Amino acid sequence: MAEFNTNTVAAALAEAGDRLRAVGSDTPDLDARVLLRHATGQDDAWLFANGEAEIVPTMLDSFVELLARRELREPISQIIASREFWSRDFRVTPDVLTPRPDSESLVKTVLTRIKDRDASLHILDLGTGSGCLLLTLLAECPNATGLGVDASAAALDVAAGNAAALGVDARVEWREGDWCEGLDGEFDVIVSNPPYIARHEMRHLEPEVRDYEPNLALDGGADGLSAYRQIVPALPRLGTSRAVIALELGLGQAKGVAALGRVAGLRIADVDQDISRRARVITFEPVPNV
Repeated sequence: MAEFNTNTVAAALAEAGDRLRAVGSDTPDLDARVLLRHATGQDDAWLFANGEAEIVPTMLDSFVELLARRELREPISQIIASREFWSRDFRVTPDVLTPRPDSESLVKTVLTRIKDRDASLHILDLGTGSGCLLLTLLAECPNATGLGVDASAAALDVAAGNAAALGVDARVEWREGDWCEGLDGEFDVIVSNPPYIARHEMRHLEPEVRDYEPNLALDGGADGLSAYRQIVPALPRLGTSRAVIALELGLGQAKGVAALGRVAGLRIADVDQDISRRARVITFEPVPNV
């Protein structure tokens, strides 16, 4: 990376924004501000109020290093090792999918359907990754317990660290495994954000995703539905008679996943939209025994 040409807050932000704009960042000025906050330990209010202040040389060096990583399109969440989700901070590494605002739609759907958040619920999260779904639900439901399953031991380590940071580690267990294989018991809530990108679409993903996030959490097979075909048939035996079952969806997948649910003997309760008004969450209910 070329030498940085300034050492004041406002000028550093301007130059960094220009550099990130040149390499294709969708949010160059925001990225620059996040990185400078991280390098200096200051908040936005301080940065805006002290534009003419000189940045301490060691902090400027740190900022330059962070900026160089972002110029290579490394995601901000991995550079600063953190991402906010449902107003809580989650540690992020290259071993887990970065928590996304779209996934908050799933949390909203589940919390809306839980009749009593103080109940002793048992929650299952399939493909837990950073743990953002499961741990958010545990934080919102103080008497609930949970089980997070992931095929990646490294991802489970990240999730366990996030559980400890959020103070819910005593109420959660982790299991390394392949989706529902070997699971038993009955769960009041089942959630999953499985990989749903069709394999032929992987090369078209943004570099931040394609080159830095775990393939295991992205590749949904030939049509994007491979993981759903493993998960959905097992849901009736894992859920209680009144279980809330919510799965995140990729673009255009609602009909395909709904069909899998019907074959498995589940009723489609609803399909909810995300902040972009795309079908994002499908909710199933067990069909009562007559």
